[in-house]
Amino acid sequence: MYDSMMLESIKEVEKTRTKRLNEEFARLTADEKLELLHNFHPDFRDDTQREVKIGANKGEKIPHEIADLLESKSLLNPKSFDIINAEHDVDVLIIGAGGAGSAAALVAKESGAKVLMVTKLRHGDSNTVMAQGGIQAADKTNDSPMTHYIDVVGGGGYTNIPELARALTMDAPSVIKWLESLGCMFSKDEDGTMQTIHGGGTSRKRMHFASDYTGAEIMRTLRDEVQNKEIETIEFCSAVELLLDEDGKCGGAVLYNMETKEYFIARAKTVIIATGGSGRLHLAGFPTSNHYGATADGIVMAYRAGAKLAFLDANQVHPTGVVYPKQMIGQLVTEKVRGIGAQLVNTKGEQFIHPLETRDVVSSAVIRECEHRQNGYEVEERQYAVWLDSPMIDLIHGKGTVKRELPAMFKQYERYDIDMSKHPILIFPTLHYQNGGILIKENGETEIENLFVAGEVAGGIHGRNRLMGNSLLDILVFGRRAGKAAADKSKNSDVKILSLKHVERFHKQLEEAGIESERTSPMLLPKYHK
Repeated sequence: MYDSMMLESIKEVEKTRTKRLNEEFARLTADEKLELLHNFHPDFRDDTQREVKIGANKGEKIPHEIADLLESKSLLNPKSFDIINAEHDVDVLIIGAGGAGSAAALVAKESGAKVLMVTKLRHGDSNTVMAQGGIQAADKTNDSPMTHYIDVVGGGGYTNIPELARALTMDAPSVIKWLESLGCMFSKDEDGTMQTIHGGGTSRKRMHFASDYTGAEIMRTLRDEVQNKEIETIEFCSAVELLLDEDGKCGGAVLYNMETKEYFIARAKTVIIATGGSGRLHLAGFPTSNHYGATADGIVMAYRAGAKLAFLDANQVHPTGVVYPKQMIGQLVTEKVRGIGAQLVNTKGEQFIHPLETRDVVSSAVIRECEHRQNGYEVEERQYAVWLDSPMIDLIHGKGTVKRELPAMFKQYERYDIDMSKHPILIFPTLHYQNGGILIKENGETEIENLFVAGEVAGGIHGRNRLMGNSLLDILVFGRRAGKAAADKSKNSDVKILSLKHVERFHKQLEEAGIESERTSPMLLPKYHK
């Protein structure tokens, strides 16, 4: 429930609604966007990143929190750990069981491979299930994959790896058909036509959705199908190190039972990392919308094995994260809210940015209003926020639209006696997405033979900024591609004797670089205690 001071601030927002309803807010020029980003986005702050001292990306700047993990020792003592016996021997080992891992498992199994999927939480506990807004695909007559490609590259600041952006957009229509064939229930018109809306930075309405719980519906579909296909899945099981043979080929991983605290070995002809992002590291001190297991484990393991990382200096803070009530802080307010009419307004009742600029630009504008222009509402000491004027949606589309189109979010706010169809909501950017990750090729391959990567842990697809709806697409496009490629590769893979010698070499590099720390990684679970 809002207090009296918040209700007074809301009156200023209400005063300007009629004017804002009848005016089109101008979009920024390219130069104005660049100036805004460089002045206010956390990626461009001097204090958020440092040069990593060892490994394939030595000398490149990445966030302190990720650098700390990369410059840490293994959880294992590589000289004394026994790798003689393997409890599992499979064709394809998949580390991670969110959307990317599940899609990879389904396609690998369909391709004839013996598959094992492991996940440190439950099957489906991932950022996938938390995604709300939608999934992009150019499958309507007024659109094309090429137009989608242009939007993706423009949104990424023209830094995307072209082949990866092309794969993303060309595969998109077939991904939607595949999901629907598996029973995914997208929102449709009465005649059966899939409903689509705009997202930030899109030139066409190509955002397919299932109300405001799209990720949950996609994950439900994938999880059911994995179970139907009887794909072996081990829950509460983390991977802590990759295993390489004497030729440097990946051939399995050391796994850790989170319940019994025991280590064991999985040998595999190919390995797919699908461990997700790093939001629970709270880069630059931001709250996060990410699930509990997003602690950059895949990046750590792959980096020790010699993989190259890309774009880790670019991380997405989503412009609309919940600030009030406190119980919901950091939780995402989907871009769909702005896509159907809500506007961002400061305490003077002024709209200060077009609601559907790209996420990096909108986030920078919110930070500017709060921290530079001092036009944000002070929720508590040094925590400012702006208003997302959600009642505009009902004014534009008719009473009941908010409750109908955003049922999950409406109920979440209703729990705290806030009716978002009548009152605006307080937001500030929240750490949302890892734009970079392990560098991949079109089929998820890495520079390490037999090692594939899919999902948020991969880098290069989105460049420096991801557009809404391309993450759910990304995990399925590259999950499917990695699953097929890994299964095919496993048919002719010749893995020799496995070891952790690469971890020994990495520990030696730490010593030679003068890095003395008691830190160990991967983190596995976030640490909120001291």
